[in-house]
Amino acid sequence: MNGPKVVFTIPVFGGIKVTESIINMWIIMAVLVALSIWLTHGLRVRNPSRKQLILEKLAAMLYDMVRDVMGERYLPFAPYIGTLFLLSIVGSLSSLTGLRPYTGDLSVILSWTIVTFIMIQSNNIKNHGVFGWLKSFTQPVAFITPLNIISEIANPVSMTFRHFGNIAAGLVITSLVYSALASMSGFLLSWIPSGFIASIPIFQVGIPAVLSIYFDLFTSFLQAYIICMLTMVFVQGAGE
Repeated sequence: MNGPKVVFTIPVFGGIKVTESIINMWIIMAVLVALSIWLTHGLRVRNPSRKQLILEKLAAMLYDMVRDVMGERYLPFAPYIGTLFLLSIVGSLSSLTGLRPYTGDLSVILSWTIVTFIMIQSNNIKNHGVFGWLKSFTQPVAFITPLNIISEIANPVSMTFRHFGNIAAGLVITSLVYSALASMSGFLLSWIPSGFIASIPIFQVGIPAVLSIYFDLFTSFLQAYIICMLTMVFVQGAGE
């Protein structure tokens, strides 16, 4: 409800606060790196294992998606898009393990969209040159140059708040519902003489699981897909 907790502070530069989001993200990155090493170990051309076949299928799906959205010459962006999707979906689903999802932290999503923003501008400069890039802000007429600049900055900002807002809202709503169900259990069971029965939060069983299907599963996949799709569209559009 109040954002990620500060776990400890590094006593340099006036104190660098290390939050739950930072620790959880490093844990998940370490798991993903270890999983990647295991999945890509022992690959072979002949008689591939079932693990390798599944991995190749997932990689082919990723490259096909990038090819369909961005075009053949943008295939080198596929590893970044795949990494962005994995960090987003695994980070959001980490709430199922009891960890606080770092995707509910504004600074995490903002850092991703800043990388995307740099990729958009660099791709624009690469395809049109510095003068062509600057000229694009004056199109179709120089009068709307300030609006074009604002629009360019608004893209990463909107991506940030769209992803962060949905995940953070799910955290807040789930916490409120869970707290309300606990209070309801305590109120209704308080009429029962047995103190042990009154302490059992029966209403917290089942209903939170149903909410989790939407907020943890559906919303997580949806937001990971959207941020990847918008990244591909904006980067590809900068090259047109």
